[in-house]
Amino acid sequence: MAEQYDLVVLGSGPGGYVAAIRAAQLGLKTAIVERESLGGICLNWGCIPTKALLRSAEVFHQIQNAEKYGLSAGQPGFDLAKVVKRSRDVARQLNQGVTHLMKKNKIAVHMGEGKLTGKGKLSVTAEGKTTELQYKHLIVATGARARELPFAKSDGKRIWTYRHAMTPPEMPSELLVIGSGAIGIEFASFYCDLGAKVTVVEMLDRIVPVEDAEVSDALAKSLAKQGMTIHTRATVESLKADAKGVAAKIKTADPGSGSGASSKSSEQRFSHAIVAVGIVPNTDGIGLEQLGVQMTRGHIDTDAMCRTSVPGIWAIGDVTAPPWLAHKASHEGVTAAEAIAKDMGKDAHPHSTDPRNIPGCTYCRPQVASVGLTEAAAKEAGYEVKVGKFPFIGNGKAIALGETEGFIKTVFDAKTGELLGAHMIGAEVTELIQGYTIGKTAELVEQDFINSVFPHPTLSEMMHESVLAAFGRVIHI
Repeated sequence: MAEQYDLVVLGSGPGGYVAAIRAAQLGLKTAIVERESLGGICLNWGCIPTKALLRSAEVFHQIQNAEKYGLSAGQPGFDLAKVVKRSRDVARQLNQGVTHLMKKNKIAVHMGEGKLTGKGKLSVTAEGKTTELQYKHLIVATGARARELPFAKSDGKRIWTYRHAMTPPEMPSELLVIGSGAIGIEFASFYCDLGAKVTVVEMLDRIVPVEDAEVSDALAKSLAKQGMTIHTRATVESLKADAKGVAAKIKTADPGSGSGASSKSSEQRFSHAIVAVGIVPNTDGIGLEQLGVQMTRGHIDTDAMCRTSVPGIWAIGDVTAPPWLAHKASHEGVTAAEAIAKDMGKDAHPHSTDPRNIPGCTYCRPQVASVGLTEAAAKEAGYEVKVGKFPFIGNGKAIALGETEGFIKTVFDAKTGELLGAHMIGAEVTELIQGYTIGKTAELVEQDFINSVFPHPTLSEMMHESVLAAFGRVIHI
């Protein structure tokens, strides 16, 4: 007889496992289905272990620059295998943490491949054995996988996806990174700090193209100063691996040729290549089409409460519309769980989130963080804007840290004082952005930020000064 649940969550990433926990807290009999590892890609192969790698690279960089701080550390070196092992140990620890949380919240865990077999029915297959589950509600949280280039399939040896790049068989000497979104730039930064000669190819006119243009420009200059070669308005036309490396045919626009760019192609050799050109949602083969779940380009269509077109089926995270961020998935998991609980008569109060209030972070060196509209997007939306900027070089804590590269930029509605967006580049900005995120979510206006007292000496004072700058009141520049 099939096991029966109020809620089955398909996928245990940062959206799925959070949804399961919140549902259990609200008194729903809950199960989670996972085909690989509890915690999903983010915890095991993405967000967390990459930060462990980047931390090793950051420490290595600091040791190399110890003399600037009056210190001596001898000749620095690294053991790539040990760096990778530390990253995997971090992932393992967190995986065990999620396992504990499932037990603590009395959530049934079914390991295996999940497939919808009819209304309210799902089968889980593992090692040739199939378990039948029945549900009143289902949350699809199956995430996404790396998009591959049709002419250059990853082999794990010379052509890598992010997954291969996390457990490299060897240290690349000359690395090609195709794509300059968060994943591509983070790996480019990591391997550059460890000594690889890195080339980044981006098809759009600037790197990290979702960020404010000034941030993109500042990051490009910083990475170039670190020794990276960056090609924008460029494409990789072919990529062929052999025993010695990778041959890439790269088409680049002539400098200063404008939008109607003339271009040239050249063949270059690299030891390895990382393909970071986006994601593909994991919606195929799980029975969604048969039940009539509507999708757009493979991503599941949902409303503000994460409902799909089919009653009783919900969807969250990377399998739905952008932004494709772990914290967005977690928030959606809570929203969906509370909406389901409310539908089942529980005391729950779900609320959706404006996508413009979801921050984004890129953990390269220097770090990038943002929330809300860029200056250009705000103007395109018809806002009259007031813009403030404050540089790291004007902040005492930044000077003391030896981290004077970067700035904080804020964009306000000139008429209402609403914070439309905030954009940062520099040391530890990924830890600062939440201040503006809280402000946007709480619908604070410029006077609320201006009248808040920021502690001294901290990097956060720059957040205050940037707001002051937008309204002609900046103090320290």
